[in-house]
Amino acid sequence: MKTRRGVARLIDPERRGSCEWTTLRLETKATRGAGSTTWGRQASGLCWKAALAAAIFLLIGDARAAELKVWSSMAFDDAWRELKPKFEARGHKLDLVLGPSGMIEKRVSAGEGGDAIVTTADGLERLTRDGKVVVGTGAPVASSAVGISVRKGAPKPDISTPEALKRTLLSAKAVAYSDPAGGGASGIHFAKVLQRLGIADQVNARAKLGRGVPNGEAVARGEADLAVQQIPELVPVAGTELVGPLPGELQSITTFSAGVLANTKHRKDVQALIEFLTSPDAAAVLKARSFDPAKSK
Repeated sequence: MKTRRGVARLIDPERRGSCEWTTLRLETKATRGAGSTTWGRQASGLCWKAALAAAIFLLIGDARAAELKVWSSMAFDDAWRELKPKFEARGHKLDLVLGPSGMIEKRVSAGEGGDAIVTTADGLERLTRDGKVVVGTGAPVASSAVGISVRKGAPKPDISTPEALKRTLLSAKAVAYSDPAGGGASGIHFAKVLQRLGIADQVNARAKLGRGVPNGEAVARGEADLAVQQIPELVPVAGTELVGPLPGELQSITTFSAGVLANTKHRKDVQALIEFLTSPDAAAVLKARSFDPAKSK
């Protein structure tokens, strides 16, 4: 059988005398007139049934394949490089929209369409209350900590205690972290850490604030000595090395969850995606990228 979009064609060489070129043409928007059906040469008996079965198979295959628009936190940028092709191997396509968690929450809340969302658990809960996420579909995927990185080969500073971290931040020529106004969870938390340490004015006077970018890139370029972000976002940046997580009492663990958006037309497919993201296979990918995966059901 040879197929192309909108066309099912059955050629049976052994029965060519009785069936000739038994053809069932299924015209879609890609050809001429949505929903129209045109028969070619008439066939009878087994050939006709085989042609019809082939056409039904093609239509079912097209119906099952969905392109899902997925809003996702930037923290998953590196993980999606492996997760996306693994899921797409099942027949679907993913259209990823990556950004700071606060930003994607704001855009979805404002009415932008999509099928699925992977964001902070708090953000998902707010969107569910607002009717933007289907109640009962949210599922924890993974969690991560906020950390600090330096340029590769540079001495690793002491950040083991609040006082040590304070000294390290004050001695840095510049600190790169996510602009809290951009909605990134790590930036919002780190701004509070600076306030708590009493050094917000000093650090912010020479800070490099980023929006929707890996902050480690500023360190790799030599524009900052330290980068602060979710650890899964720091680790993949070439030319940098992870120092470690913020000290315990200043740490913030962010849980990321996935949910089905209320305006999707592919609810079952999105649920399949969420099941995949919470599977042992996906957990192995996430763990390798410095996430703490949620326990599989």
